[in-house]
Amino acid sequence: MTLTAFHHHRIQFVCPQAKTSRPTSPEPQPTDSEPTDSGSQSVIRTLAYLWPYIWPHDRPDLQRRVCIAAFFLVCAKLITAATPFFFKYATDALAGKATAIPLFALPPLMLIVAFIVGRVLVSGFNQLRDALFARVGQHAVRKLAIETFTHMHQLSLRFHLERQTGGLSRLIERGTKGIESIVRYTVLNTMPVIIEFALYLGIFAYYFGWAYVAVIAVTVYAYSTFTVKTSDWRTKIRRDMNQSDTAANSKAVDALLNFETVKYFGNEAAEARRFDRSMAQYEAAATKTWTSLGWLNFGQALIFALGMLGCMILSARAVQNGTQTIGDFVMVHVFLMQLAQPLGFIGAVYREIRQALTDIESMFQMLAIRPEVSDKKDSPNLLVRGGHIRFDNVRFHYHKNRAILRGISFEVPAGQTVAIVGPSGAGKSTISRLLLRFYDVQNGRISIDGQDIRDVRQDSLRAAMGVVPQDTVLFNDTIGYNINYGDLGAPAAAVRNAAEYAQIDKFIAELPDGYNTEVGERGLKLSGGEKQRVAIARTILKAPPILILDEATSALDTRTEQGIKSALDKIAKDRTTVVIAHRLSTVTDADEIIVLDNGEIKERGTHASLLNQNGLYATMWARQQALSDAELRLQALHNEDGVAVP
Repeated sequence: MTLTAFHHHRIQFVCPQAKTSRPTSPEPQPTDSEPTDSGSQSVIRTLAYLWPYIWPHDRPDLQRRVCIAAFFLVCAKLITAATPFFFKYATDALAGKATAIPLFALPPLMLIVAFIVGRVLVSGFNQLRDALFARVGQHAVRKLAIETFTHMHQLSLRFHLERQTGGLSRLIERGTKGIESIVRYTVLNTMPVIIEFALYLGIFAYYFGWAYVAVIAVTVYAYSTFTVKTSDWRTKIRRDMNQSDTAANSKAVDALLNFETVKYFGNEAAEARRFDRSMAQYEAAATKTWTSLGWLNFGQALIFALGMLGCMILSARAVQNGTQTIGDFVMVHVFLMQLAQPLGFIGAVYREIRQALTDIESMFQMLAIRPEVSDKKDSPNLLVRGGHIRFDNVRFHYHKNRAILRGISFEVPAGQTVAIVGPSGAGKSTISRLLLRFYDVQNGRISIDGQDIRDVRQDSLRAAMGVVPQDTVLFNDTIGYNINYGDLGAPAAAVRNAAEYAQIDKFIAELPDGYNTEVGERGLKLSGGEKQRVAIARTILKAPPILILDEATSALDTRTEQGIKSALDKIAKDRTTVVIAHRLSTVTDADEIIVLDNGEIKERGTHASLLNQNGLYATMWARQQALSDAELRLQALHNEDGVAVP
C-alpha cells in the first residue's frame, strides 16, 4: 500500500498502478478548505495507512524489533503497576502494621530498595523500547521522505513553475518531522497508555472500590474531552503559523537565489522589509500558538488536580474510618501520580498528532496531485533506429484562452539538423518541452521513428535526447560532477575527453582544484560561456542520438558564441538535431530552417532560400546583422585589457 494522498484532511490512497494511467485533466491544485472529517477519524485513518511503514512486510528484522519493543513495553507497565505496592507495605511496616503477604513481609528498607529498583527497571525497559523502535520509526520516515521526493520529480514542469523552492523544501521538512511524530507517539505512547489505564482501573476496582473508578473515569473523560476540543481549536492557529512560516522561508530563499539582482538594484533594505513583514505574521501566529498551549496545559492541570482531590478525600476518609491504612493512602497517591504521566500523554499524544497532521497536510495534498504527464500501463521503451522526428498537426496551450501552437507540422529526418526560429513568444521553446514530454499535446501527434512519444516510457524517451539549454543551471558540486552528470557511470577518462571535446579542458586545468573545483549554487562561480561548455560536455558524455539545442548561445557575446558554436557543430554531426535559436547566425548551416510566428509556421527553407523570400526571416536577419555590426564596432574600441581607447 502506498501513501499518496491527503485531501481535505482525508487521506486517500491509490495503488501504484493507478499512477501510470494518463490523466485526462491538468493536475488538481491543493486546497485550503476546512476538514470535513472529525479529528479522530483523521487520526485513525492516518494511523491505518501509516501501519505498513511501521510494520514493513519486506523487513522481518524491523518486525522483530517491533515485537521485542512491545514486550519491553508490557514489562515496564507491569512493573510500574507493582511498584506502588512496595511503597504501601514499606509505609505500613514503618507505621507498625505487619502484612501477611509473604512477598511484602520484608524489612521496610528492603521494600524501599525494591521500590527504587522497580523504578530503575521501568526506566531501563522504556529506554530499551525506545532504542529498539528508533530504527523502525526512522525507516518509516525515510520511506515516506523518498516517496515524497520521488513524487515531486514525477510531477510536471507546470507544477514546479508554479511553486517556490523555499516553500516546497519547508513543506517536506515539516511533513517528514510530522510523520516521525505520528509514528513515535502512536506506537510508543498510545499503546502504553491503554495498558496502564487498564491495569490501574482493575487495581482500583479490586482494592479500593468502584467509587474511585468512577472518579478516575470522570477525570479521564473530562481531561480527554477538554484536550481534544482545545487541540482542534489550536489546529487552525497552527495552520496559520505554518503558512506564515512557509511564506517567510520562500521569500528568504527567493532573495538569496537572486542575490546578485538584489545587489544590482540596491534593494537589500526592501528585501529585509519584505521578509520582516512575513516574519511579523509568523510572530503573531506563533505567539497565539504558544499562548493557546499555555491555556491547554493549565486546563489539563486543573482537571487532573480536581480528580486527584476527589480520590485523596475518599482515601483520607477511609483511613479515618479504619478501612484503609496509611500505606493505602500513600499507595493511592502514588498510583495517581503515576496515572498523571499516561494521562498527560493523552493530551500530548493527541496534541502532537493533531499538530503533526497539520504539518503533513500540505505534503499529503502534494502527494494527492497526479502527474500531468504519466506513462501508460506497460509502456515499452523507445526504440531509436535513426531518430526521425515528426510533428503532425500539433496544437498546444498552457491555458485554454491562449493558444501557443496552432496545428504545426514538420519533420526532422534522421541525422539532419532543423532550426526553429522566430520572435519571442512564437512558441519555439514549447516545441522542445513537448518533444521532451514535459507536457502532452492537446491535439496532434509527435513521433520518433514512427512511435508516438505518449506510448513509450518517459525515461527511455529522455535517455535518447541530449539538451543544451539557454540557461544552464549547475548543481552546487564540483565541475567534474556536473560533467559526469551526463552519464553517472562514466569513468574519469571519459569525463576528461568530453571536457576536451567541449573546449573547456584548458580552463579546468588552470583551476587550482581542477575537476574538483566547486562551481557554487546554480554554477554562479562560472561565467555564462563556461557554464555552457559544461552543459555541452555533459551532453557529449551522454552521447544521445537526438540533440536539442534550446537557444544555447543567445545569452553569450559574439566571440564566446563562435567558440560555443564550433563545439556544438561537432556534437551535432551525424545526430538528429533540433535547434531552437534566437540568433540567426548560429543556424545558417541547418538543413532546414522553420520560421515560427504566433504558433504557426510562416516560412521554411534553407538560409539562402529564406533570404530570397524577403519575408519575416529576411527582416529578422537584417536587424540582427545591424546589431552584430554595432557590437563589433564597440569591441574594436576596447584594448585587450578591456579599457576603452580614447
